[in-house]
Formats: sequence, structure tokens, C-alpha cells
Amino acid sequence: MIRHIEFTNLCNFRDVGGYAAKDGRTVRWQRLYRADSLGWLAGDDLTTFRALRVRSVIDLRHPYEVDKAGRVPESEGQHYQNLPIEGRRWNTDVRKEGLDVARYLADRYLEMTEDRIENLRAALETIAGAGNAPVVVHCAAGKDRTGVLTALVLSLAGVSDDDIVADYALTGLATERFVADWTRRHPGAALWPGFGLAPAQAMRFLLDDLCARHGSVEGYVTQEIGLSADAIAELREHLLTGSIAEG
Repeated sequence: MIRHIEFTNLCNFRDVGGYAAKDGRTVRWQRLYRADSLGWLAGDDLTTFRALRVRSVIDLRHPYEVDKAGRVPESEGQHYQNLPIEGRRWNTDVRKEGLDVARYLADRYLEMTEDRIENLRAALETIAGAGNAPVVVHCAAGKDRTGVLTALVLSLAGVSDDDIVADYALTGLATERFVADWTRRHPGAALWPGFGLAPAQAMRFLLDDLCARHGSVEGYVTQEIGLSADAIAELREHLLTGSIAEG
């Protein structure tokens, strides 16, 4: 199966399938996708997108970002939810030498797990519903907000921390293009050190922090977000294969 799906205007659209779960099953392909902004979909990219037969789109951006950059075209007919999960604006005016980008990013991700709890719960409930799949989760770059939500889903499915970290870090393959696009749009402007980066340690820090605070990611999701045991069971039932051999 193909993890990275090629688009002309999108550079970070990929399938989250194929990862092994701790119970011997694997995450199904073509059930959950993660992406950068679907507001760029047009022309041949729409043809590629339609072939995926996406039923649901979860847009994690702020409404002002949607207004400025657009959303998945309404004509495509998906169940669309705008569920911002970022409660605090980032202070990216941090340019001091020796900045620990991974720790800085992880701290911002941890803030996301504290703020828009109701939107995180709504997003997880949508992903848990078998009838909503295939689902695409996206933000602007498909890195930070999308990375946090995807990590929660994969952890609930029983995927190892190592694979969750590796999936997050794959966004690094798009960093060069992110930087080039930003530089072209903002000629001469200073770029903060963490722009477009997805250091593996950032996700490792987040997972460790959640476990230190709540015992486990599942403990956080059930105790803080309030996702029900039934929803978690449904998520596992439809996202995971019956066995590794099933594929």
C-alpha cells in the first residue's frame, strides 16, 4: 500500500495505515489520512482526492485560517467539521541561539491537550465511528495539530510509541518545501528556527509527558477528554485488521 499520496498543491498527505498494534493486529489502510490544508485542492488534485472516497474531513485550523486559506470544497460533499484544538497562540519570536526546538514544540503540543478538550473529543468520536471512514484529519501543514490528534488515535489503537514518533517525523520529508513556500510568500522576513520541522524527540516528549501526568495516553483520553470506553472499542474494531495476516 502507498503511505505518501502525491498531490500537486499538497505536500504532506499520507495514509496512517500499516502500523502494528500491540495485540497483533495492524492499522487498516485507507481508513484514516492526515494532511496539510485541503483548501489547496483543485484540478487534478481533486481527481486524486475523489479516488480516496473520503467521507469525513476534520479541519483543526482556526476559523480565521479557514476564511483566509479555504476549506475542502463543499462540492465534494464530505461531512465537514471545523474543530480547532489550539487554544493558545504560539510565541514564535524565539530566536535565541541553542533553542531546543523539540522541547518547545512538545510544550505547545501539551498545551493543545489542555485547551480545546471538547473539540478533541468530537474529533476522536468522529474517527471512532466506523460509518465516518475514510476520514482525513488536517490543519495547515499537517504537522503540529494534526500530529497531536493522530498520535492520540494511534496510541488508542495500540500502536507503539516508536511507530507513533516515526509517523510524526515523516513530516520532515516536506520541510524543505514548507520553507521554500514560506520564503517565497515572505521575502526577506526572518524565519523562526522551528518552522516546518518535525523532530522525532518532540513527539517522544509529548507521549512521555502525557504518561507522566495521566499514567498513559488512554488514561488522558478517558479521564481528561472524556472519550467513552465504547468509542475506544469501536475505534479499535474498525481501524484494526482482524490479524496481521489479514492486511
